[in-house]
Amino acid sequence: MQSYAKHVSFLNNLEGLRAVASIGIVLTHVGFQTGVDPATFVGGILTRFDFFVAVFFALSAFLLWRHWGGGVAHSREWRAYYRSRVSRIMPAYVVFVVFVLLVFPEAYASPPLAIVANMTLTQIYFSNGLLPGLTHLWSLCIEAAFYLVLPLAAWAVSTLPRRLRVPAILAVAVLSLGWAFLPFVDASPAPGVPNMQIFPPAFTCWFVVGILAAEVEGRVGPSVRRWLRRRWLWLCIAVVVLVLAAQPFFGPAGLVHPTAPEFVRRILAGTVFAAAVLVPQALDPDDSGRILQSRAVRMLGRWAYGIFLWHLPMLGFTFPILGIRPFSGYFFPVLVVTLALTIPVAAASYIFVEQSARKFFSKSKKKPTENKIPT
Repeated sequence: MQSYAKHVSFLNNLEGLRAVASIGIVLTHVGFQTGVDPATFVGGILTRFDFFVAVFFALSAFLLWRHWGGGVAHSREWRAYYRSRVSRIMPAYVVFVVFVLLVFPEAYASPPLAIVANMTLTQIYFSNGLLPGLTHLWSLCIEAAFYLVLPLAAWAVSTLPRRLRVPAILAVAVLSLGWAFLPFVDASPAPGVPNMQIFPPAFTCWFVVGILAAEVEGRVGPSVRRWLRRRWLWLCIAVVVLVLAAQPFFGPAGLVHPTAPEFVRRILAGTVFAAAVLVPQALDPDDSGRILQSRAVRMLGRWAYGIFLWHLPMLGFTFPILGIRPFSGYFFPVLVVTLALTIPVAAASYIFVEQSARKFFSKSKKKPTENKIPT
């Protein structure tokens, strides 16, 4: 008789993985702001560390789908789901956006429509909606859209026979690759028209990585687990993806707008990267080693949302502190100071804003615990 991996309610290693993803995003932004040449080997790798956004998307999808993937049947469950998402995301987000709008001179005089859009996670849908100090929040807009449609998607999938669930999810992922080729998407951005290439449908594949992992969780046999435990293999796959994606033939790096085929290549590479990073940790958590499950890394994982939010303005503060200009080098000093500023602020955001908001939004008399709330 085969023994299958059991479903564990809370996975410590995924909290650690969240820390890794947040630091990866910090690295790619520090590399860009310090002028690391993407044409070099190291610069190209740092540029493609933006694939850790795909890891975040897949991780969110896995954690939420394993909890809600059976479908949200009652309005009370819908309310509980949306309340948990709002309490998880918006309080720290609003505090952060208000801070940047008040402190950053470039953002202080922003148009009212852009301010409202940034306060409501709708900035990607407006031309010039991405404001200084807040440009990295485009990915959070994508996550918010996923949160919004997840109950409906879960209900739709729950109506299918189990044997058709995975094929249906895969079909949606494949169809989403055509988004960049739609004429109105390919023609954007244009004067008065936002960049539709980064609208939510384009990133469906990244979320599907986590959804599929949640679908097969608990049904992974010992032969598959043996492959999952070869962590070196999955690490090699992730590194190969980064190296290939860093090559000039793969597509433009940085802020250069890609063509539709180049964008699809980026999505596919991010999909493979996210799968290589997440799937072994999600489906075989007992063999994750000590690093991801260590107290320090897990603590950084709890602060990862704050690290993601605050690292870009802290990076902006780093240059005058060091007395250097952006794009003038000094990658390692800038990285060290940025992390030294970001991590304490992220910790304070977690303690004083995120945790307080969860307690406020919770209608239960029991103190909410992290291991019962998918994040």
